Amino acid sequence: MAYVKPDQVVESMVQAGSTKAQLPIKDLLIRGALAGAFLGFGTTLAFTAETQSGMGFIGAMLFPAVFVMVILLGLELVTGSFALIPLAVLEKKATISQMLSNWFWVIVGHVIGGAFYALLYMIAISQLGHVTDHAVAAKVIAVAEAKTIGYAALGGDGLIVVFVKAMLCNWMVTLGVVMGMTAKSTLGKMAVMWLPILIFFAQGFEHAVVNMFVIPAGMMLGADVTMSDWWLWNQIPVLLGNLVSGFLFTGLALYLTHRSVEAKNVLDLSKQKAPITRAERGRA
Repeated sequence: MAYVKPDQVVESMVQAGSTKAQLPIKDLLIRGALAGAFLGFGTTLAFTAETQSGMGFIGAMLFPAVFVMVILLGLELVTGSFALIPLAVLEKKATISQMLSNWFWVIVGHVIGGAFYALLYMIAISQLGHVTDHAVAAKVIAVAEAKTIGYAALGGDGLIVVFVKAMLCNWMVTLGVVMGMTAKSTLGKMAVMWLPILIFFAQGFEHAVVNMFVIPAGMMLGADVTMSDWWLWNQIPVLLGNLVSGFLFTGLALYLTHRSVEAKNVLDLSKQKAPITRAERGRA
């Protein structure tokens, strides 16, 4: 597979952020909703594999398939945009208002897509309420409760824990987005994106978009979780943790080291090509 150098990758990150910031609301909603539903599919696939095999790692190996679909289809994933759009703002290729608008409408799309898939999955797995002891349904309920009232039981410490787990998650997720830019072939992109996503999912870190499916799904299936439990003890702190790590640890970190190298190379090249002045000719 053809390899793209890091300085070129950072340029692609800036351009991708600029393009995302200028998308109309219609596209943000549609692409965000599709991404939310796809990550729901990936989550239920992973849970199914785990319950059937008794090995959570099997599910983690399969989950990245939907992430690959999201990226290759050019859909919107707010967690990836946390690393990309701020770079376009730094380069003055997007405004802060465009960035915030993108994040807001994509999140709305994620909630719609995740909840819609949750409803369809609930109907399918429970056979419209006729089956109440499905193993995957029990897994979804347990996860939804652990991600909300499980943290609430720890009080203030729970908020710290969920925030840190969200930071660890999106460090890998944004690397998955960026790694996809290091290859030119479709197979190459799939391979390099797979690894960071597997790493985050296998360790049970907190991903905002996954939670926009799994928590509503758990609530529909009977989890003892309220809307305030969902948003106060998970969704809001997870979004913030995803934002902090995505921007600082991936977007800004790579920008500061590789963008500065690119700028220096451009400056050196311009000096080499600069025309000789009359004074310089005289000294020669």
